[in-house]
Amino acid sequence: MTRLSLPTLVLRYAGFALLAMAANLGTQRAVLAFGDPDQLLLPAIALGTLIGLAVKYALDKRWIFHDRGTTPLPRQFALYSLMGLATTALFWGTETAFWLLWHSDAARELGAALGLTVGYVVKYRLDRRFVFAVAMTGEDSNETPREGQEQAA
Repeated sequence: MTRLSLPTLVLRYAGFALLAMAANLGTQRAVLAFGDPDQLLLPAIALGTLIGLAVKYALDKRWIFHDRGTTPLPRQFALYSLMGLATTALFWGTETAFWLLWHSDAARELGAALGLTVGYVVKYRLDRRFVFAVAMTGEDSNETPREGQEQAA
């Protein structure tokens, strides 16, 4: 099992979160380009969330949790998605609140980015504990090693 140093873990996870945010917000912009934002906001948020979720799952599975398929994919993706429900509610609530307060795309996207950032921190901890624990063979591969242990970058 490859152990990530804390700085490597943080940089990877943050980078993957940014990629997923870009996929999410890019999808939202594409949907919102088709008409009235007041009518298309919920479909835009839903489709953006689905695309962002798929991107983040693929990256996390391989590069954060080093999962090589020990859990059946549909079951694992369902658990991954379930862990994201609370964090998605946080994201949607923040994004929607910023839109309702300021009715501006910039404010909506700022609210989305804020909600996603907080949500990703919470989600990492949930995924580590409940989704990828089997792949990690009962050992938290992303903890910083104890003194005298080797680690890979």
